[in-house]
Amino acid sequence: MKNIFVVDDNDTNLVAAKTALDGTYKTFTISTAARLFKLAEKIKPDLILLDVEMPEMDGFTAMKRMKTDPELIPLLANVPVIFLTAVSDSAAELHGFELGAVDFISKPFSTPILLKRIESHIETDKVIKNSQQSLRDMQNAMISVISELVENRDKVTGGHIERTQQYLKILVDELIRTNTYAEQISKWDLTLLLPSAQLHDVGKITISDLILNKPAKLTDEEFNEIKSHAAEGERIINEIIGKTSDDGYLNHAKMFAGYHHEKWNGSGYPRGLSGVDIPLEGRIMAIADVYDALVSERPYKKAFTHEKAVEIILSDSGTHFDPELVKAFSNIADDFWIQSMVISENTGNKKVAVKG
Repeated sequence: MKNIFVVDDNDTNLVAAKTALDGTYKTFTISTAARLFKLAEKIKPDLILLDVEMPEMDGFTAMKRMKTDPELIPLLANVPVIFLTAVSDSAAELHGFELGAVDFISKPFSTPILLKRIESHIETDKVIKNSQQSLRDMQNAMISVISELVENRDKVTGGHIERTQQYLKILVDELIRTNTYAEQISKWDLTLLLPSAQLHDVGKITISDLILNKPAKLTDEEFNEIKSHAAEGERIINEIIGKTSDDGYLNHAKMFAGYHHEKWNGSGYPRGLSGVDIPLEGRIMAIADVYDALVSERPYKKAFTHEKAVEIILSDSGTHFDPELVKAFSNIADDFWIQSMVISENTGNKKVAVKG
């Protein structure tokens, strides 16, 4: 049975809605938006009936918070919302639809019409979500195949793509928990962000195998060719974007690919950007990418210990890395090491540093 939240400050309206919906849906009556947010932490609604005019927080403000508050986005951002209103106002309705509402229902409502409108939106939402999931599964499969092709060419960095993707998730989760860069992250669809990170090294497709797998330290000329993978990765993804209608999934991938070697002080590549001019995706991936490089064995170096890798990243705060991101990293650094051990064990890759 689907869960319907009815949010209204008027007890009469709540009773009327519960009487109309009980037996068809599991109905939860709630008197304020604040209580809606609290209940959503425990119960996932399938649809919300939300009164527009409420004294503590009106429906429009509540709807905006569902779409922008990092703590509420995973709980409520994708739940269909029908506004309840006693006033016919076309400008208000337009504003509600702009915020993301699926419908408006006038009060007092007819029970048969209310049930039919709810049924229609729940079924529509189900079809849309199934279609989106199928598309997402296809995108993820394609991204996974491409990233595996890249990694299979690079014999030196086995498991790197999977590890950095997991590090990224750990770090983003901590940024959300600490409300760091909340406004930017609230605009991201995390179900798109994390898989797209697999393409951050896609530009290595253009690098010669002789250089990519050279069992010794690279010459300056060879290192310059390796460095070109950032710009090449962005170029490749831009070409794909130009031939599709995608402006989310691949846009994240482009930011990861093109900007993860930029440095906070402007000494990175390919553009030499500094500070917040570097896209946030690139600044986050820089920490995940460098940590993995430090704790992994290479032909020209042994793996650093986890503690040494953390020390290096902390010391490079404000030079290589965004200080706010380093602060978040310092809180969860041990989770990076735990994840690296799990993946290394699963893949049989023993070239990652132990702790201590």
